[in-house]
Amino acid sequence: MTPPAPAEWTAVRRARLRIAVITGTIITLLVTVVGGVAHTVMVDAQNGQVWRELRHGAMYGDPARPPVCTWLYAPGVAPLSNAPAGFPLHADLAEARRTGEAVERTVERDRTVYLVRTQPRADGGVVQAVFDMRFQLADRSHLWFALGVAEVVGLLAAAVTGVFLGRRAVAPLAEALTRQHRFVTDASHELRTPITQVHTRAQLLVRQAADQDLPVPHRDRLARLVASTGRLGEVLDDLLRSASLAAGPARRGERRPVDLVALARSVVAEEADRVRARRLTVVVDGPPHPLYVEGIPSALRRAVGELLANAIRHTPERGRIGVALSRSGRTVVLAVADTGPGFEPGAVDQLFQRFHRGSGDGGRYGLGLALLREVVTRHGGSVAATGRPGHGARFTIRLPECPPPPPENQPPGNLPPMSP
Repeated sequence: MTPPAPAEWTAVRRARLRIAVITGTIITLLVTVVGGVAHTVMVDAQNGQVWRELRHGAMYGDPARPPVCTWLYAPGVAPLSNAPAGFPLHADLAEARRTGEAVERTVERDRTVYLVRTQPRADGGVVQAVFDMRFQLADRSHLWFALGVAEVVGLLAAAVTGVFLGRRAVAPLAEALTRQHRFVTDASHELRTPITQVHTRAQLLVRQAADQDLPVPHRDRLARLVASTGRLGEVLDDLLRSASLAAGPARRGERRPVDLVALARSVVAEEADRVRARRLTVVVDGPPHPLYVEGIPSALRRAVGELLANAIRHTPERGRIGVALSRSGRTVVLAVADTGPGFEPGAVDQLFQRFHRGSGDGGRYGLGLALLREVVTRHGGSVAATGRPGHGARFTIRLPECPPPPPENQPPGNLPPMSP
């Protein structure tokens, strides 16, 4: 089963990752909210209980035998030996005597928190009760630790759940993409033979029409039929090449250093007949030494050939096409510029869409530039286009440079430049 193409498979992986992240975020938020609520409830409950016990002890407690974690200070009564330092608070005692009202205060000291209530009693005395919150604070720390452990477990569960849900949720999409590419491959293979037969028969009809001296309109229609079947065959070839790119990871063994200068000169030489027929001028401007990139030679030849074919198709008679090769840092740059009608700057992205219809007479439906971008990106490079209406177009390929092959494996030298 053929896997989806890289760009589409990347979208599938992103969808899975997005589902995992969303699931993890939701679980994290739930744990955080539950932890915050539990902490708030615990703090309120503990504070309420401690204040109630402290008020009762301040009003009725015996300073000589105070409740647990509580100390009572009263005039004439010696504090217990384990009483915390810094108490009683004499300012609060003086204020309670003066106003006759209880004074409550929270004091942070010695890495703990003390709740202090200074209470006037019915007998006219004033008692100050101090409660140590050490154990309550320890309970809160244990709660936060437990919540932290729960958060870690929740994140792990979220990751596993997210991956599981991502695979289950995106599986139909991945299966649909796989079936789509398999259908394209099978359909293209099945259609290639009958379309080739139709194209061949149409060519025979054109020759018979010329031999039988049929009227010009009939011969023109037959010529258009031949051109249409030829373009249909090109579309099928592009579909097959696009589907075969999905097997790219399995073809890494075919990658080897390719001299892009020699390859470009060879592609230009192959188009000599078309160039002469359109009376074009093609100039290859490259260094005298090789520029190596790592890749599949046939795929790179298809990419460079598409750029040149696109320039020939859109350049009017007696026009000029320039093929320039250079090195920029560790990148090999190949640029193809023509003197054709150009395009609107805002249409750059559309040029690389599948079956985009170009403007002008040279426009046609096809996969050429879309396939070109797939080939270049699969080789770790990029392709860009610039142009203006009436000022031609320029397509630039950038590919990472690689070391030359060993001397015994180097390909033959560059082909001589073509003379149009």
